[in-house]
Amino acid sequence: MTASARLAVDIGGTFTDLVLALPGRSLSAKLLTTHDAPERAVLDGVADILREAGIAPSDLALVIHGTTLATNALIERKGARTALVTTDGFRDSLEMAYEHRFEQYDLYMERPEPLVPRPWRFEVPERVAADGTVLLPMDEEAVDRIGAAAKAAGVEALAISFLHAYQNPAHEARAREILARHLPPEAICLSSEVCPEIREYERTSTTVANAYVLPLMERYLGRLEDGLRALGAAAPLLLMMSSGGITTVGTARRFPIRLVESGPAGGAILAQILASENGIDRALAFDMGGTTAKITLIDDMKPQQARHFEIARAARFVKGSGIPVRIPVIDMVEIGAGGGSIARVDGLGRITVGPDSAGSMPGPACYGRGGTLPTVTDADLVLDWIDPARFAGGHIALTPSAAVEACTASVAAPLAMDVRAAALGITEIVTETMASAARVHAVENGKETAGRTMIAFGGAAPLHAARMAQKLGMDRVLVPVGAGVGSAHGFLGAPIGYEVVRTRLVPLAAFDAALVNGLFEAMRAEAEAVVRLGAPAAALTETRTGFMRYRGQGHEVPVALPPGPYTADSLPAFRAAFEATYHALYGRTIPRLEIEALTWTLALAETKPLPARIADPPDAPAPPPTGMRRIVDPGTGGVVEAAIHDRATLPPGARITGPAVIVEAETSTLVPAGFRAGPNAAGHILIERIAR
Repeated sequence: MTASARLAVDIGGTFTDLVLALPGRSLSAKLLTTHDAPERAVLDGVADILREAGIAPSDLALVIHGTTLATNALIERKGARTALVTTDGFRDSLEMAYEHRFEQYDLYMERPEPLVPRPWRFEVPERVAADGTVLLPMDEEAVDRIGAAAKAAGVEALAISFLHAYQNPAHEARAREILARHLPPEAICLSSEVCPEIREYERTSTTVANAYVLPLMERYLGRLEDGLRALGAAAPLLLMMSSGGITTVGTARRFPIRLVESGPAGGAILAQILASENGIDRALAFDMGGTTAKITLIDDMKPQQARHFEIARAARFVKGSGIPVRIPVIDMVEIGAGGGSIARVDGLGRITVGPDSAGSMPGPACYGRGGTLPTVTDADLVLDWIDPARFAGGHIALTPSAAVEACTASVAAPLAMDVRAAALGITEIVTETMASAARVHAVENGKETAGRTMIAFGGAAPLHAARMAQKLGMDRVLVPVGAGVGSAHGFLGAPIGYEVVRTRLVPLAAFDAALVNGLFEAMRAEAEAVVRLGAPAAALTETRTGFMRYRGQGHEVPVALPPGPYTADSLPAFRAAFEATYHALYGRTIPRLEIEALTWTLALAETKPLPARIADPPDAPAPPPTGMRRIVDPGTGGVVEAAIHDRATLPPGARITGPAVIVEAETSTLVPAGFRAGPNAAGHILIERIAR
């Protein structure tokens, strides 16, 4: 067989998902993540899925990978021993952060500790002005002494972030040459390469975070490549980025910080494809796995994009309480609400769920791996929403009695309530937490959730989607084929792409077309050099964005720009685009106030047209259920008889009425009373609220 198979691998906090795409069919697998050596579950899963498919590793044409390894290293503080070299007088900017309290009235507020402790923050006499001119030449002897001190301290990675290096990177480049006498050059990160943008603290924070995870990711990717070769797979390995694009291993090794949201980004790409395939103009992607839940808004078949993300927030939902990184990222909200989220009763007698998770080890109590605390999965099992014999394709045998014991001991007994009522309380709390996060995210972006179609995937999402849709004012939920491994499916549909950013202040009143054209030409060349490594002959699509503001404002809004080249006649189009974006966010514009662009981005990706809308299937009779089960309905709280249907037996166009459970290998879909559901022409389950 010629190499034609494509493999996608997604490592999550609880499960490692694999999808193998073959001509005319696909296979999937779900394994528990091996946190001590993440590549072990990947390689075991690859061997198993290839064996099941009956093909050799040499038949693989491509492997696409997304992982939470970088994110977890930052959250758990398990990265490299990292040092920072910065401009004289600025060693503490990393700790002073924004110089404000993210919780003004919390007397016990705690900031996240900097990734680099103060003794490993070194200062160099040098100074570059905001326009890039050199005010003070760099003291090269001081840099050399710092290199010796860093080596003596056992530093494994080093970040260089000089003031205004985004305008003139010469000092940073020379400092790397000197420091490379003492440390491996590949372990030295420059802010002018990692994040060439204005704003000192965020640029430094991003560069430090990149250096912090670089050795870890370098070792992991090396072990993974070696393991795939040992299996006999010679296919190229590509990495999913947080922006929704795919890049080469070489780029991922230089800038591993761009991988922090790689798994969830794959889910957003899947939702984008499904929105196009099903003609959904306004969608909400809901990805609930074992550890976290992710929510993304998709309008006109495009996920929202951002350039700012916070990792390891000290306070849930509170901006400014985490480690900021400025990278291209699909704009989403991520919360600690997954199947493994732990439930308990707090000091006020309230049920709380998460953000901590039982993970894959010990896992929920029902896994029988040593866990004793109740989780969302345990509650789902107590409510009989899950078939214990078919969980994760039958690879994980669940113990219902352990789930009952855990929910009773930690929730039902302290509140003197029935265990099923306690389990329903757990699911209601976690669903409301996710719904609240979705509402806040929508409001912050000037949008609303009502009237959207929810696209639900991830192992736990189809169980909770309909109830969450009720809370958000939605009447339709789409559960795609392979929902349990949805993000991995998204990897296979993502384009190879890259994004470049530059900061140059350009007032529209003094619009310099030649400067802007030159800026985009240089950015295009840099982006294309990366993209062509993975897509040497593909047609490319270019997207330009300007981050613009009214003069005097402290923050910008992203504005989609027309294609170039630009002339003086382009000014009205720039102004109109900014005012339309600003009005959509704030409901007004400010007349006679000068507009300026501060930062420019160019995203380049291989052209991948979205699928055309599929036709609705004709009505078809539903087969009889494969069985009946008494479950607790999430809407009414009562025990009801639910029909059990095997997803594979439901023909397109068939409709079943809730209460019902649709079962498959990697997940189950709960259809509450008041809803009906059935497959469309592509096999995706459409859940609709019955008109009241």
